Amino acid sequence: MERSRIAVAGASGLIGSALVRSLTADGHEVVRLVRRAPRARDEVHWDPEARRVDTAGLAGCDAVVNLAGAGVGSRRWTDAYKTRIRRSRVLGTSALAEAIASLDTPPRVFVNGSAIGFYGETGDRPVDESAPHGEGFLPELCVEWEGAAAPAQQAGVRTVFPRTGLVVAREGGAWAKLFPLFKAGLGGRMGDGRQYWSFVSLHDEVAAIRHLIDTDGLSGPFNVTAPEPLTNREITAAMGRVLHRPTLFTAPAPVLRTVLGEMAGDVLGSARVRPTRLLESGFTFAFPDIEGAIRAAL
Repeated sequence: MERSRIAVAGASGLIGSALVRSLTADGHEVVRLVRRAPRARDEVHWDPEARRVDTAGLAGCDAVVNLAGAGVGSRRWTDAYKTRIRRSRVLGTSALAEAIASLDTPPRVFVNGSAIGFYGETGDRPVDESAPHGEGFLPELCVEWEGAAAPAQQAGVRTVFPRTGLVVAREGGAWAKLFPLFKAGLGGRMGDGRQYWSFVSLHDEVAAIRHLIDTDGLSGPFNVTAPEPLTNREITAAMGRVLHRPTLFTAPAPVLRTVLGEMAGDVLGSARVRPTRLLESGFTFAFPDIEGAIRAAL
């Protein structure tokens, strides 16, 4: 890919910061959208909840990537926090999509984050991008989140939705909480351990986003998960093998529901999601298996 100018919202998050490092290492110019007053030449101000974007800062961008949003697993899902999760994603996406549509020369691609929460509970049933959305808070959020990108799509901008799974990384997400427990020998399965977790290494997450940016003709949803999802029981065993620690402890479902509230459904629920469209587009995973993904994160 030739040197490009790429705007990134959510550049300080787990995936965003890794993406920025990857792009800049390859010589691309990255513009970071920030909610505070810009302090550097590569920063552009935006206020997602007020739906304001400094469109002058987006001028000349070849791509805009939106990974902004309040952390789904950061805290208990109170009604107030669920509202914050929704507003941070839907209003931010709407703001960027409208800003992109208003440009005289819009970017050639808008990559707007999404999640495998779109599918809800799938049990043992494997699903790919052809499956309908599920029911509940996360599926409804994902539908609205992706729908907020409509202004960019209507303006003719190629728009892509990477539906991300559980990212295996030390720096954030679910695994940032799991690694310390397992390293201390306190790790174990959650609930009965039969629920499927669709994981992806941070390396492959960034590589997939760059693939979606670079590959003309790709649009719509793409599941960003390793080719074969595994059960929580299988992932627990792999964590024990890689870290050389016992995995004797369990977190019973009733305890998780008490501690986590509604968010426990995201931990105990089963999402057997496969990246059919990503594989068909020619993408190759560097860490398709869980042990490789865990080792890459250490």
